[in-house]
Amino acid sequence: MHEVELHDVHHAYAGVEVLAGVSLAVAPGQVVGLVGRSGCGKSTLLRLIAGLHEPLSGRIAAAGDERAGGRLAACALMPQNDLLMPWRDALGNAAVALENAGAGRRGARARARALFAEVGLAGFERSRPHQLSGGMRQRVAFVRTLLGEKRVLLLDEPFGALDAITRAEMQDWLRSELRRRAATALLVTHDVEEALLVCDRVAVLSPRPGRVVLELDAGFPADAERNALVASAAFVERRRAATEALR
Repeated sequence: MHEVELHDVHHAYAGVEVLAGVSLAVAPGQVVGLVGRSGCGKSTLLRLIAGLHEPLSGRIAAAGDERAGGRLAACALMPQNDLLMPWRDALGNAAVALENAGAGRRGARARARALFAEVGLAGFERSRPHQLSGGMRQRVAFVRTLLGEKRVLLLDEPFGALDAITRAEMQDWLRSELRRRAATALLVTHDVEEALLVCDRVAVLSPRPGRVVLELDAGFPADAERNALVASAAFVERRRAATEALR
């Protein structure tokens, strides 16, 4: 059984077709990248999977449930903007998902604290968002997403606002974290290299209206040295194929 299934999904806004027959399947524990030009419907696709909207036609299931409410219960959506609340410290921001689910403040913060060391945030629990770097803020947002304990993670260009050096560091970190946790995830990005580095598979979407025009296996070793990996023949060939498919 697949964790996420899309079959012939169509969607439009104000009469403008955004998605035109998207079909895709994501196995448990698999990380799939969605790559495409701006406006091709990548973020729309995540919102549809998450049950925030229903498609005009086609079928979407998450964790085996096709109902919008069932999909929402199965998915955690992490947007590009970290959306941290400036009046809360890092630990309090990470604990929000648990508090919203009914957990007590003390218990929620204790569970969030246990993850801070895992993601390299030990010692920054009491820091306010303005005291954290962009990469640290995204890690707090990632902990908040994980604490939602959903079966499917939907990551919408989470590193789009970061500088190039921090972005590269966060890509390496996310690749390691997702594989260590055997997480099922979809990562939206316009960056082919990022998708190939982080994901097991990459689906390339056409310009609007979006449809899957190419699927590539990635799944490079999580412990591979970055510079050697991006210079390897296999990586270069997949990057070339994906880039050509975007044209």
